[in-house]
Amino acid sequence: MAVMHPTDGAADRRALQRRVVRVLALGQVLGGLGVGATLALGALLLTEVSGSPAWSGMAATMNTLGAALLAVPLARLARARGRRVSLGTGALVAVAGAALTVGAAALASFPVLLVALALLGAGSALGLQSRFAATDLARDDTRARDLSLVVWATTLGAVAGPNLFGPGEAIGRALGLPALTGGFVIALVAQAAGALLYFTALRPDPLLVAVADGEAAGRGRPSSAGGLAVLRASPGARRAVLTVALSHAVMVALMSMTPVHLTGQGASLGVVGLTISLHVAGMYALAPVFGTLADRVGRRPTVLLGQALLVGCLVLSWLGSGSPVLVTASLVLLGLGWSASTVAGSALVAEAVPPAQRPPLQGVSDLFMNLAGASGGALAGPVLALIGFAGLSAALLVLVAVVVLGHRARPAAPARAAGR
Repeated sequence: MAVMHPTDGAADRRALQRRVVRVLALGQVLGGLGVGATLALGALLLTEVSGSPAWSGMAATMNTLGAALLAVPLARLARARGRRVSLGTGALVAVAGAALTVGAAALASFPVLLVALALLGAGSALGLQSRFAATDLARDDTRARDLSLVVWATTLGAVAGPNLFGPGEAIGRALGLPALTGGFVIALVAQAAGALLYFTALRPDPLLVAVADGEAAGRGRPSSAGGLAVLRASPGARRAVLTVALSHAVMVALMSMTPVHLTGQGASLGVVGLTISLHVAGMYALAPVFGTLADRVGRRPTVLLGQALLVGCLVLSWLGSGSPVLVTASLVLLGLGWSASTVAGSALVAEAVPPAQRPPLQGVSDLFMNLAGASGGALAGPVLALIGFAGLSAALLVLVAVVVLGHRARPAAPARAAGR
C-alpha cells in the first residue's frame, strides 16, 4: 500500500477521500436494499415457520442482536486489516445469513431461522461502521458532512428495498424456493455485490492510510487497547458514545410503539405506513444538512439541537397522543432529532481519540447503540401497557435530559475539533 504524506500528497488524499465516500455511499445503497427487502419479510417468515404471529417481532430483535454481537469483531478486524477487509467480510456474513434463511425456510426450522436473521444483522453492523469509515481521511471541517453523506445514502436502499417484495416473490417462484424467500435472494445478491465493491474499490484502505499518515495523532500500528479501555480513558469518548446510544434508545422506543398506539386509536394501516415513512425520511433525508451544520456551527450545538427536537417530539406525542396528525408530526421530529444527534454524536466519537484507537472505540459505540435500541424497544411495550403512549413519551424525557446535561457540563476538549 502506498502511504500518502500530507506534505506532498494533500490533493491525492482529498481525491482518495472523495472516492472513499462514493464507494461507501454505494455500499450503503446495496446494503439498504438487503436490509429493506428482508426485515419485514423476516417477520412474516417467522410467523409462517413458527405458526404464531407472537414471534414476528423476533425478526427485528435478532437483526439488532446480530448487529450488536458483530460490531466489536468487525471493529477488531478493521483495526488489524483495515476497513476494506472488515466491511467486505461483514457483507459476506450477511450473504451467509440470507442463504441460511432460505435453507431454514425450506427445512421449516425455527431455531435455524433465528440464527440466520442474526447473521443478517451483519448488514446493519457494516452500515454503522461505514459511517465511521467515511471519517478516517476526512478533514476536521468536513468530517461530519462526509459521515452524513454515507448516512443519507441509506435512504435510497431503505426506501427501495420494501418495494422489491413483488419482484422477490417472482424470483422465488422462478427458482422454486419456499414462499417469502425471494426477497432474501435479492438481499444475497445485493450484499455479495457490496462485498465485491468493498474488496476491490477501497484501495488504498482509508483507515490504514490514516494510521500511517504523518499527520495522524497516533502513528504506527493500531493500538492494542480494547474499546472499553479506550472508553474508560476518554471522558469525551464516553460522552459521545452516551449521546449516540441514548438518542437511539429514545428513537427505537417511541417509533416501535407508534404503530401499536395508532392502530389502537383506530387509525388505518395507510396512516400507520405514512407515519413511519415520514419518520424514516426525517431520519435520513436531511442528514447532510445536519452534517454541514455540525461542521460549521459545531458538534455539540448540533447535538443539543437534536435533543431539542427530541424534546419537541416527546412533548407533542405526550400532549397530542389522541391525535393521529400530532403523533405523525411528533414522529417526523423524532426522526430529525435522531439524525442531528447521531450525525454530530458520531463525529464526536470519531474525533475523541487518534485514528489508531478509533476502530475499537467505534465498535463499542455501535455495540452500545444496538443494545440501547434493543433495550428501548423491549421496555417500551411494558411501559406502554402500564402508563400508555403519553406516559412513555414523558418517561423518555429522562434519557434526553441525561444527554443534555452531559453536554452542558463539559470539560475542556482534549482534541482539536472534538470540542467544537
